Amino acid sequence: MEIRVKCGCGEEGCSEWTIVELQGVVETQSSFQGSVQNLEIGRLCHSDSSQESYTFTVGYHELTGSKVTLKKPLLVLKKLQKCTDGSSEKETELQVVGIIRSKILFKTRPKPLFSGITSLFCSCLLL
Repeated sequence: MEIRVKCGCGEEGCSEWTIVELQGVVETQSSFQGSVQNLEIGRLCHSDSSQESYTFTVGYHELTGSKVTLKKPLLVLKKLQKCTDGSSEKETELQVVGIIRSKILFKTRPKPLFSGITSLFCSCLLL
């Protein structure tokens, strides 16, 4: 079977994607009944320093990570099936949507975040 790979955006025109790699499992609350697709799970921020460091805040946890270049780039593909004229066979074609050259790696344990009221309450309990 022949599968064609088609890129209509040109050599430098493909959109750049990045993988976010987390260690562990991201779980929803048991009361959540909706779809996980398009679910906002946290906030990803880029630091202003010259290093490629990022922070990812999920609920009351903050992760610190860095941008790593992949050894081999990956393609993001979309599978298209077209009917050929005069026959019942479908022709499969792969369209290039983007290219992934880097990933943001979070490999350390998350730091707990506390609000001002909670930390004040905890310090009062310790006295």
